[in-house]
Amino acid sequence: MTRFVDHPWLLAVALLGGLFAVFAVFAGHRRRQERLARFGSPEALVRLGPPGLSLVPRLRALRLAVAFMLLLAGLAAPRWGQGSAVIDTEGIDVALALDVSLSMLAEDERPSRLERMKQEVRRFRASAPGDRVALIAFAGRSYILSPLTSDDGALELFLENLDPTIVGQVGSALAPPLKQGIDLLSVSQGGADRALVVMSDGEAFDDHAAALALAREAKAKGIHLVTVGFGTPGGATIPMLESGGTEVKRDAAGEVVITKYDDAFLSELASEADGEFIAADASDKGTRVRRALAQLESTRREEEQKLARPLRFQWFVGLAVLLLLVDAWRADGGRLPRRRAAISVTLLLALLGIPTRARAQRDGLAEAIRLHEAGRILPAIKAYRGVIAGGDRRPIVLYDLGTALLAADSLAASIDALERATFTPDPDLRSRALYNLGTAYLKQGLRSEGEQRSGALRNARRALRTVLLERPGDRDAQWNYELALRAPQGGGGGGSPQQPQQPGQSPRQPEPQGRMSRQQAEALLDAAAREERETQSRRQRGSRGQRAPGEKDW
Repeated sequence: MTRFVDHPWLLAVALLGGLFAVFAVFAGHRRRQERLARFGSPEALVRLGPPGLSLVPRLRALRLAVAFMLLLAGLAAPRWGQGSAVIDTEGIDVALALDVSLSMLAEDERPSRLERMKQEVRRFRASAPGDRVALIAFAGRSYILSPLTSDDGALELFLENLDPTIVGQVGSALAPPLKQGIDLLSVSQGGADRALVVMSDGEAFDDHAAALALAREAKAKGIHLVTVGFGTPGGATIPMLESGGTEVKRDAAGEVVITKYDDAFLSELASEADGEFIAADASDKGTRVRRALAQLESTRREEEQKLARPLRFQWFVGLAVLLLLVDAWRADGGRLPRRRAAISVTLLLALLGIPTRARAQRDGLAEAIRLHEAGRILPAIKAYRGVIAGGDRRPIVLYDLGTALLAADSLAASIDALERATFTPDPDLRSRALYNLGTAYLKQGLRSEGEQRSGALRNARRALRTVLLERPGDRDAQWNYELALRAPQGGGGGGSPQQPQQPGQSPRQPEPQGRMSRQQAEALLDAAAREERETQSRRQRGSRGQRAPGEKDW
């Protein structure tokens, strides 16, 4: 269950505090009346004293009670919604190239090479919280999962979903991630030193000379290269995901594949770049990577981090201060010294945080939404990008931008924005972002060929499958998921495919539809998964006879 306050017990204290404030006000009034009674009769005091001298201070008791409860409620650390915070950090820029080829599923490291690699990445992040980190996944090709960021939440979400299906091209090649990491770090700004960390079992089947040349290029550009090994020299078999781990990978001749850790190539790459190689048998590799980069020069910078359910105590404290100001004004007979008033108002504004920049961003976002709803997609895209460039990178803004890009048929840019929008704690927004993301991948797949087509359709099925599990009655998602299942895989068209159900021109709002039970949805998805596994098995059996001699796909 979601907790809206960090310290719920303080809410009970707040109620008791309010009762105490009421008691204190009335007790004070009674003592005052007792002291005044010494100077004369009540009738004389009413006639000679100021107006309201004998009135019971009910309103003051209410003001102070509410103010006291608001202050304690603020101390309880209330949280809701989304927000951001700017923090000072110090660190370097690091690109982590992570091997997600099939060979990383081998279990010669427990629980597997892939899972052990994830554990070491988490250890590295824990030892270097100020570093900006980019994630690159690679197998037969490489793919940037995350640009340079110090947002641990976003990095962890990418890390959790890391598996061999994320890249979409089988095999193992080290040159592409080296090239992509060098290019990404070459354009990084901020003055910090840069490092490229490659985590792999070293079993690569591409051109070793090209990878070694890229290692020398990294050295020339001042990028420190660290290679980290995983696996054992004796090797292990590769469990197949589609069989649930009951079958193992076989080569073109039908022989069981034994994948072996290749430390020689990883060591040679590090040597060519004057970097450092960390062997697979080393303990605590994540901390060793941190030590290898310790001599690099870091830089201080301000980082905006997205917060889910940020602290909202300012509103409670601000209202409490406002009530105390009113009480002080009333207690002073309606007069409040100018200096005290100026200080109090300044404090109140600081607590409530009235930001002109935030107001300008809200105005820009409102204009972008207005253009979007009016069907002026290109000006809306420009306006959304302006809002994001101004610092507003909330998932809802990324979702609106991705939806507008999808409407403009800019699929690659739309996919990038919508993927980032899916990392939101709001389940409704996440579902809508996943639907539009699946639609974008589906359109991309229907227009592509070969491995790019297969990868895009696979990503479409994954996104739409999640929508169906969360919203079994979503007919649009069912339609698009069916198209993604039935689309020809990898090859040519085979007729004119039906078109995906499009999202709306404005942010897609789910409409009430005839609902399917969760059991029916899961049965549909299980059947689809079986069909997909059978299709992949047929493709693998059919491609064995066409594979070039010696070609390896793990």
